[in-house]
Amino acid sequence: MAQRGLKDIKGEYDCVVIGAGLGGMTCANSLARSDKSVLLLEHHIHLGGLAAWFKRKKHIFDVALHGFPVGMIKTCRKYWSKDIAGRIVQLKGIRFDNPQFSFETTYDRDDFTQKLVNHFGIEPERVEGFFDATRKMNFYDGDTKTTRELFEEHFPGRSDVHRLLMEPITYANGSTLDEPAISYGIVFSNFMSKGVYTFVGGTDLIISLMEKELEKNGVDARTKVLVEKIATENGKVTGVVANGQLIKTRSVVSNANLVTTVLGMLDNGALSQAFRKKAQKVRINNSSCQVYMGIKEGEKIDYIGDLLFTSTASEFDAEMLKAKDPTSMTFSVYYPASRPGHDRYTIVASMNADYEDWKDLPEEQYKADKEKLIETVLDRLEKYIPDIRNKTDHLEAATPLTFERYTRHIGGSSFGTKFEGLELAADLPKEVPGLFFTGSVGIIMSGWLGAANYGVIVANNADRYLETGKI
Repeated sequence: MAQRGLKDIKGEYDCVVIGAGLGGMTCANSLARSDKSVLLLEHHIHLGGLAAWFKRKKHIFDVALHGFPVGMIKTCRKYWSKDIAGRIVQLKGIRFDNPQFSFETTYDRDDFTQKLVNHFGIEPERVEGFFDATRKMNFYDGDTKTTRELFEEHFPGRSDVHRLLMEPITYANGSTLDEPAISYGIVFSNFMSKGVYTFVGGTDLIISLMEKELEKNGVDARTKVLVEKIATENGKVTGVVANGQLIKTRSVVSNANLVTTVLGMLDNGALSQAFRKKAQKVRINNSSCQVYMGIKEGEKIDYIGDLLFTSTASEFDAEMLKAKDPTSMTFSVYYPASRPGHDRYTIVASMNADYEDWKDLPEEQYKADKEKLIETVLDRLEKYIPDIRNKTDHLEAATPLTFERYTRHIGGSSFGTKFEGLELAADLPKEVPGLFFTGSVGIIMSGWLGAANYGVIVANNADRYLETGKI
């Protein structure tokens, strides 16, 4: 398992991976399978990044929203293990409840088609046309259409339909109606394949199994190690400085925040002025708030859905989703079956958030606002679980400052950078040979499946560089 600190590390590695989120872990594992020596460095006490968990009393709380597309099964089977892939199962139901509609869905193409036709009254041909359009989207066509324009083209004036299609994706990766439609279409199509899936056993188990795979394949994984600098010589990567110690390497893959990587870890001289200016224009995505609720031993909760998207807002509005006094929130409900061997229930409320609303609060105000957030969440949840306050024995809130502390992402960003970061990430190895990036960027790479697949893509690029010296 991952060791703490840098004791007994080797003199040099083929690759150092900065950050052990799912992208960094998958990249490290793929490179190690290609017989490359890999050092994986994580500043936190355990691996996983935002695929995190923590324990309070007898509760284990999962931080990441517990839902990803069916493609995660294939990715885990191919790049991790059959054991990990075999524990991925479909969620029973995704529930929506807002002023425009209220129902439960399996969140796949067949059920969405049925809902759009029978509940919303959309012509079947129009629905099929929308699904076909999103399925055909790719990064190579140069389509500049926004998601708002895409929705208006297929479902003009139907804000209720727009909400159904957009709200869960915004919760999952922070995207808005004014982002490129391509950043929406690919994510949506992935889910529409066969619905939403989760990992039985919890985040702690999947990361534990991944750690064992990393160890088996020879990855040297270290925690409590902060990378302060990426060293270069004659324009090429030569090492990293971590916990004040220089570690030599032929390549570096960063799973940290893209802007931090480019503008914080590299010397000014390593980048051209043009590239630096481009990096300075990349926008950081929003952060999150969460409220964690542990249910008392012996208490039970009736089924209310695996994921519950609830809102009191009259229409979908990405800015309102980030409001400090939330009108919209997602409840991830963890029933005992989701973590075999435990008979406890936990619930995690997730809300998109703006770092600026929390960053400069006086300490007492900050504490008071966290308590207010908890009460707001409980008030909302009482509609679905009466007497929820008496059923809980642990309540805790996380804010953008919490996410900043544990991820070290600028602004506590839960979803990396906006779409323009994708081009910057792709051009980084050309600007600094030997330096690659596999963090959350460009909306499309957010989430479990996107992070893992991006890790594989970047591992292949780094492997080619190590073998040939070419990008």
